[in-house]
Amino acid sequence: MFERMAELAIRRSRLVLVVAALAVALMGVVGAGAFEKLKGGGFDDPASQSTRAANVIDEKFGGEVNLVLLVRSPDGRIDTPAAQDSGLALAGDLKKDERLSNVVSFWETKSADLRSEDGREAMVLAHVRGDPTEQRENAKEVIDTFSGTYKDTLTVQAGGGAAVGADLSKQVVDDLILAEAIAIPLTLVLLLFVFGSVVAALLPLVIAIIAIMGSFAQLFLLGSVTDVADTATNLTTALGLGLGIDYALLMVSRFREQLAAGASVDDAVRRTVHTAGRTVAFSAATVAAALAALLVFPQYFLRSFGFAGVGVVAIAALSTLFVMPALLKVLGHRVNSGRLPWAKAQRSDARTPLWGRLARTVMRRPALTALPVLAVLLFAASPLLNISFGTPDERVLPKDAGSRQVSQVLREHFGGSEDSALNIAVDQSVDKGPLASYAGQLAALKGVLRVETSGGTYSGGQSEASGPGNAALGRPDAQRISVVSSLTPKSDAAQDLVEQVRSLTPPAGTHPLVGGPDAVLVDAKQSVADRLPLAVALVVLTTFLLLFLFTGSVVHPVRALVLNAISLAATLGVMTWIFQDGNLSSPLGFTAQPMEVSMTVLMFCIAFGLSMDYEVFVTSRIKELHDQGEDNESAVVNGLGHTGRIVSAAACLLAVSFFAFGTAKLSFMQMFGLGSGLAVLLDAIAVRGVLVPAAMRLLGGSAWYAPGFLRAFHGRYGLSEGGPEPTPASAAPAGSSAAPTDTKSSAGV
Repeated sequence: MFERMAELAIRRSRLVLVVAALAVALMGVVGAGAFEKLKGGGFDDPASQSTRAANVIDEKFGGEVNLVLLVRSPDGRIDTPAAQDSGLALAGDLKKDERLSNVVSFWETKSADLRSEDGREAMVLAHVRGDPTEQRENAKEVIDTFSGTYKDTLTVQAGGGAAVGADLSKQVVDDLILAEAIAIPLTLVLLLFVFGSVVAALLPLVIAIIAIMGSFAQLFLLGSVTDVADTATNLTTALGLGLGIDYALLMVSRFREQLAAGASVDDAVRRTVHTAGRTVAFSAATVAAALAALLVFPQYFLRSFGFAGVGVVAIAALSTLFVMPALLKVLGHRVNSGRLPWAKAQRSDARTPLWGRLARTVMRRPALTALPVLAVLLFAASPLLNISFGTPDERVLPKDAGSRQVSQVLREHFGGSEDSALNIAVDQSVDKGPLASYAGQLAALKGVLRVETSGGTYSGGQSEASGPGNAALGRPDAQRISVVSSLTPKSDAAQDLVEQVRSLTPPAGTHPLVGGPDAVLVDAKQSVADRLPLAVALVVLTTFLLLFLFTGSVVHPVRALVLNAISLAATLGVMTWIFQDGNLSSPLGFTAQPMEVSMTVLMFCIAFGLSMDYEVFVTSRIKELHDQGEDNESAVVNGLGHTGRIVSAAACLLAVSFFAFGTAKLSFMQMFGLGSGLAVLLDAIAVRGVLVPAAMRLLGGSAWYAPGFLRAFHGRYGLSEGGPEPTPASAAPAGSSAAPTDTKSSAGV
């Protein structure tokens, strides 16, 4: 297969490039509409009780409250005659808006619950119609229409779930533009430093651009057939940029090495495709396998990252395997054009003395060098002992976001809010007596301020009706109950209240569904916990199988999995220390809160896949040298000598594309960017530089062990080496320092 790819690039290089250019243009046209297809949210399990409760309320009661308009009067009081008239007019205009339903205002109901404790502010509650995408657009339009000054008498500011979603979708785009504006120039500078040649440095950016354009095109196509989260744009662009550069870096480095060894352009292309191309294909398979595990989760936030992530990895790999060889064929020796003043001439011996010396030192004293690194990583992982999880809310937004400011006012100035209430849906008729008894049980729970039903309002822990009730909460075939508490939303106490409500004995013959923000969090954590073992098992099994097919050893996959687990635990521990415990919150500008459950799972899968990326880079060259007859220590030392510089350069380049998201205003995007970048660097430096050679020294020859029947299986189905040999050293031009062992590179870099 790789031989045919090479021959296609050699014989039809210009045709390949023309087809690629047309494909990129088409992807650009298609991808331009990607943002219109993406949706906000996606953190909920469609089969969970909270989601089913929301569906019943949408179908039979016009929807839950997801828009809160906070209204203030410049005169100071919200119940003056002028404020009353303007408030009634505002409520009337909102009721005429077809994008809204269930509009309820303080001025119509005179409910003290809709007025602040100091009487200076009031609420108007509403439901924004439509699916998540329509809600986002409708919310933006409603907010633009009614926010600000109303009739020169009131000021209006929007909050609630729909307003938070609108602010999130806008901030995602802003964060993406800023991150790419930072990452691409920095990446170009680093590429110039790594290659020392303008032409060679630009080649990885060509692949990165193809990957990014392809990622937006696939998001458009995916969004046309399934739900895709709008934050998927951040992942696909970061991965497309990073992996495109990583894979191209591998190919260009090997091609220049072959040219320096005296190979002709055609032979250099052949050898590059057969060696580095094989590594790219296998590396992409390991990354894609890790991301594919996200498909087991029901939340479309995670599933969309699974689809989009696998797609962008495939685009990056295919463009590297087909477009890059054609570019190298056309350029030939001009790949070294534009040499910069500090650059040294490319050597046929591409080993880096620093990495070789590091590996040799580690292998001579494996315990002395590895134990301090292990201690640091385990210490970094220690915050995981106190990790807690949450779901995104207004606190992920910057403090100046309007929806966040409204939520803060509601918590501080109002006695509980309908926006954060537990919403109980009973999808059948309920008699007044059993309904009253059930509402009384709910009102008696600790932390509950009031319980609103169609038959009455219950408060103070009392089971007697204290008001006429809200007729809109009842239908002949369904009942809705609102449980407003004084508890901090999404706190442990609020989550405990969800469990207490669900454990109460309902009216005979009924099956209440408990929803609301706190119930969504409880269900999200349970949904992820239920499927996480399957996702981890799939990642472990596919990784083990792929590494076995590549190395023929059952020990290498186990060693890789253990070391990756340690580095990932350290990364997640540091992120917990920062984002949950609040360290560095001031310089980074975020509000500390529990780790976002879906983003944590996503970061785990991405970081694991990328760590296997570098595992393949290093192991491939070590295996090649071992197969050539070198002993275990020499194979590791020389293998790291060959690959260390490329792995470290690739890690720095990939980390830049992730760290750029540290400038994001959304705290969970900051966590994703900083965590993924840190994971890449930890893996490239601590794991590949120290722990891998130490483990290989301690394992010795057993590192290559496999039972007889598996050796036979690998001999038949494994990824064996073969293909054209590079130009021998004797053919190198005068002055070349190529050595025979250096020009016989195979599956590595």
